[in-house]
Amino acid sequence: MPIPMLNRQQSQDVDRRAAAEFGMSTLVLMENAGRGLADKLGELGARGPIVIACGRGNNGGDGFVLARHLDLRGVKVRVALFADPAELQGDAAANYSILSRCSIPTDVYGAAYDEAQLARTLSGAEWIVDALLGTGSRGEPRPPLDRVINQLNAHPAAKLAVDLPSGLDCDSGAAAVHTIRAAHTCTFVAVKTGFLIPSAHAFTGEVHVLDIGAPRKLIEDCLNKAAK
Repeated sequence: MPIPMLNRQQSQDVDRRAAAEFGMSTLVLMENAGRGLADKLGELGARGPIVIACGRGNNGGDGFVLARHLDLRGVKVRVALFADPAELQGDAAANYSILSRCSIPTDVYGAAYDEAQLARTLSGAEWIVDALLGTGSRGEPRPPLDRVINQLNAHPAAKLAVDLPSGLDCDSGAAAVHTIRAAHTCTFVAVKTGFLIPSAHAFTGEVHVLDIGAPRKLIEDCLNKAAK
């Protein structure tokens, strides 16, 4: 039986259609994603400290939600934000606003790269969560994320990627020169088409498909269209 797969556009359509056709709040979908990530880390035996590296898009927003849920469970967590908070938009901005009121340690790097500071942020981390770039990303990660990815990869902590490893192309499975090498990838709704490329496994590690609460009818419709 073929593995259900979604490409970049179809993955983005799930959120868009859930809101437009079913009246669902995309904030709810993001909340479900973050809580699902926390559940999976718990299943994997993660006890912390956990560092969540976040970008400015919805992938980063998932990371902000994850931080709250880990904190609720008593797990020591720290967020490293590689964006200017003023640049955040939509659901990511909303969840950063919540996070900023939760007394969860957050290091804001903006567009800067400080190797020594990042080393201090990562000191003692058991897990690193990659929430830098999402399915919309193409090509080589731009500075400073290229160097950030190199430093994250060099750290001995286990890595978990949110939706897909930053630097890996969602559709083709091609890996940029600077791509996160994850032990686990938690992807949402369905496996991404690029994951089936044999070389992608070195970057995704074990893939876990997480439910975010999108209606079954919508998911089946998107999967059926993807299969055609």
